[in-house]
Amino acid sequence: MLSPTEPAPVRKSIPQVDFDLDDLDADEEKYLDFYRKVGVREDMLVPLAEHHTPSGAHSYYVLFDRTATWGHPGVPQVLAVHLQRDCEKRTFDFDQAAMPLAAMAQSWLVNRGCPHDAIDLDPELGPPPADEATRALEQRLAGDSDRYALGYSYTRDDPDDMVTVVALRALDERAPSPFRVLVDEVDNDAWTHTLREGGFATNKAALQWCDDRLTGEAKPLPPVRWAGAARSSAGVAKTPATRPPGRSR
Repeated sequence: MLSPTEPAPVRKSIPQVDFDLDDLDADEEKYLDFYRKVGVREDMLVPLAEHHTPSGAHSYYVLFDRTATWGHPGVPQVLAVHLQRDCEKRTFDFDQAAMPLAAMAQSWLVNRGCPHDAIDLDPELGPPPADEATRALEQRLAGDSDRYALGYSYTRDDPDDMVTVVALRALDERAPSPFRVLVDEVDNDAWTHTLREGGFATNKAALQWCDDRLTGEAKPLPPVRWAGAARSSAGVAKTPATRPPGRSR
């Protein structure tokens, strides 16, 4: 992901997002809602991926929010936005969600009608995957949004330790690994990132691993237990809550 304050590794100029709402009408409440949740930081949102339907009725955005680094510690830095336009009535509606990982923002948009193969990330606007394991896990995350609920995340953008930890809960209580942890780490020297997952039997154990990683005490992630040969995919069901590292539960 882009560094909030140091875009130097990016190989091209930072593009600006265009929501294309100038000629549309909406009631005052809708405009104010969009402004408060999205528009107020428009000039600080970097479009990592976007897709527009041919009719212009729908637009899907994966946005990197450069303002998040100045907000509450640990908040997600990726914003997913779905715009719906009624071209006949010249009105619009929208939905948005902050997500800790770009693949989760993709998943959220796919669940709202965006074609999976139409919302690929711009490879020049962030560190690319370091290995095939990262690519494969990101593909699973982006393509499936109905198996896991997102319960906790923490994003650290310290250049010496750029890491995001995410705890997920299986919606199917019978899942062999009912809790998952994702950890995304950026190598600033190589300008790549790795994404890994682990499986846990309890929520407490998953959150403890996240805290341990943020305090530099984490053990290797335990393997995910799969149900037979069928591999479940982690996805996004709701917006995460953040908690500073080390905070008591």
